[in-house]
Amino acid sequence: MNTPDSRKLLGRTVLEWFSSLPVFALLVLTLVIGTGEMVHGQLLKLGESMFGDSKAQVQYFMLRAEPTQPTCDAHVDVDAELAKQSAAPTGGSAGGDDIDNLFGDQKAVDPAVLRKSIEQALAICKAKHELYNKVVQHQTPQVKAYRVLETSFFGLFQIGTDNRPLILLVMVAIAAITTTLGFHHIGIRPGHYTKDYLLQSVSQTIAAALLLFSCVRYYQILQGSGVPIEHPLLHYVWMALFTTLLLINAKRVIMPVKSPHGEGNWTGAFLSIPLYAQMATIAGAYFLIKGHHAGLAIYINQLMELPSIFMNLGLFIWSGMLLKQSRIVDLFMDTLRPWSLSPQLLTYIVLLFAAVATAYTGASGVFVIAAGGIIYHEVRASGGSRQFALAATAMSGSLGVVLRPCLLVVMIAALNKQVTTSGLYHWGFYVFLLTSTLFFLTSQMLRTQRANIESPMKALPAMLRQIVPLLPYFIVVAVVVWLYEYALDTKLNEITAPTIMPVILLIILVYDKITNKGKAELTPDYASHRQEGVEKSIRYATNETIGHIGALLSLMTLSLAMGGVIERSEVMGYFPKVFENHWTAMAFLVVTKVLLGMIMDPFGAVVLVSGTLAPIAYANNIDPLHFWMMVLVAFELGYLLPPVAINQLLTRQVIGEAEVTEADAEVKHLGFYRRYERWILPLVVMSIGLVIVSFGPLAIHDYPQLAFIKDWFSPTTP
Repeated sequence: MNTPDSRKLLGRTVLEWFSSLPVFALLVLTLVIGTGEMVHGQLLKLGESMFGDSKAQVQYFMLRAEPTQPTCDAHVDVDAELAKQSAAPTGGSAGGDDIDNLFGDQKAVDPAVLRKSIEQALAICKAKHELYNKVVQHQTPQVKAYRVLETSFFGLFQIGTDNRPLILLVMVAIAAITTTLGFHHIGIRPGHYTKDYLLQSVSQTIAAALLLFSCVRYYQILQGSGVPIEHPLLHYVWMALFTTLLLINAKRVIMPVKSPHGEGNWTGAFLSIPLYAQMATIAGAYFLIKGHHAGLAIYINQLMELPSIFMNLGLFIWSGMLLKQSRIVDLFMDTLRPWSLSPQLLTYIVLLFAAVATAYTGASGVFVIAAGGIIYHEVRASGGSRQFALAATAMSGSLGVVLRPCLLVVMIAALNKQVTTSGLYHWGFYVFLLTSTLFFLTSQMLRTQRANIESPMKALPAMLRQIVPLLPYFIVVAVVVWLYEYALDTKLNEITAPTIMPVILLIILVYDKITNKGKAELTPDYASHRQEGVEKSIRYATNETIGHIGALLSLMTLSLAMGGVIERSEVMGYFPKVFENHWTAMAFLVVTKVLLGMIMDPFGAVVLVSGTLAPIAYANNIDPLHFWMMVLVAFELGYLLPPVAINQLLTRQVIGEAEVTEADAEVKHLGFYRRYERWILPLVVMSIGLVIVSFGPLAIHDYPQLAFIKDWFSPTTP
């Protein structure tokens, strides 16, 4: 396999200077932008408390710039001004504007009224001069120094806020190029042989050519419209990105990469084609046939319409990679080991905590990337088989996408006024209880060995001893959350989590590396990815983040284009808008959502569903809350289903092809379930969960015998 240039420059590879350092800077800049509004608000409050003068009625906002002296005359003689204005013509054609005569002759102004008007204007003018003098007196050197600090920070924050799309695009471009150079894009199977790499390069050459052509045509169309182009730099970056990808892959087609593993076969090679390249080719060909040359570029530019969400995804992935570099998960698992739990029960507990973490990432695929490796190895360390550990990893993020403060739920509520985040989170909690319980029951029913749980008399004291090393980490988290809440007046919630979580993980990592210096023996054998020292750990985590951002956001971007194909082809028009009953409508919606989950990322799919399928649900008297709960579960099932099974592919990516191959090899002589446990277990759990979530509320609504179930929940049961 062709690897990136490994030549060193000041201890770093050339690729690290090209990708790691810029992406690290962009991630930090994203944190600054996210924190900027909070910090600037506090700077304004601090400025008011230090320099505001309530007695003189001077506030800090008046001191943020050099005052401008009023131009009015504060020493006007009222009598002279009254005589002057009284002698001036009041209308007619004698020097006045014709507009003065619009309503006929003007009566002479009452001298008393005119005097009062002049006196009021003079009072206002004197007040302006008085305030100006007060502001000038308060312009101390301390105020000016503080003002420079506050306004400079505001300027930096404002530049970042105004250029969110550009920051996101530059980050995606660097990550996509790096991922392409390393052959790390997501495919049904990774490249291994010479023919795999050749077909990957050919498919990506075609995809890059179609994308570049569409971007050029889109820019030309905008130029020809006669309307000034908004953010032209974005178009240049898109074109530069696809030109670079085209050149990289074209070179590899002309000069194929030779694999030490042999030539391989074309059947396997087709499975290694990156999914984003397949989507780009399908969407690009469709738009070319329809004569809509700019279609591909228009839809991928939707990525720029929601820059905050996708930048936040990058921050969450980075948080996961930072977490992997720390010992906090090991220490947490140490608190459970004294109980000698079965792998199934231990996995259930781990997945409960993973669900909460998933809620802060916004998508199950992102969580699999961020923490899937940790979960896999911990399940293995507890005695779980490789197949079971792979199953747990694949669905590790599937349970938490319905919990607060999931970004996906926020996006649904933003696009659909029929639902609110509070309602979705309320019912999401019950869905989480359902799916997590189903996993526990299913895993317990299918286990092959008896659990010998340690007695509480022995396990509890040992557990309490293991909690002690965790306490400093809890304190670090509590302090950071407290500082944000009380120093920056910002609570940890669905809006602020993308900014606060990376800060927490960075501080935890620094603390962990400092306190664990020279104690490498505490690190499990499987955690060979952990680096010594803060700088190496952050750099390694950033390198991993880049590969995952490039692979995942490339896939998400092109899934937006696939959504455009589905939308413009009007394929949904072939199906009825109103069905015979809501059971039939629900069955149709369930199938379509699962299919969408198989081919699209959640964010792109939510946009498509909101405009096409959600109205069908509402027209068939399906409660909006019920519908969107079903959508979230159906998507998760789609992410586990062949032929794409994106969460399984991401599991393979983070665990490694060698480990997956070994997992399949060790069970090839066993029964059907044991051979395919990593597929069957997640599908059984999510399928049963989807059936209950989809049709359970309908049954409660239609059958009076089940009406009592409504009393178990809120009266707003869908």
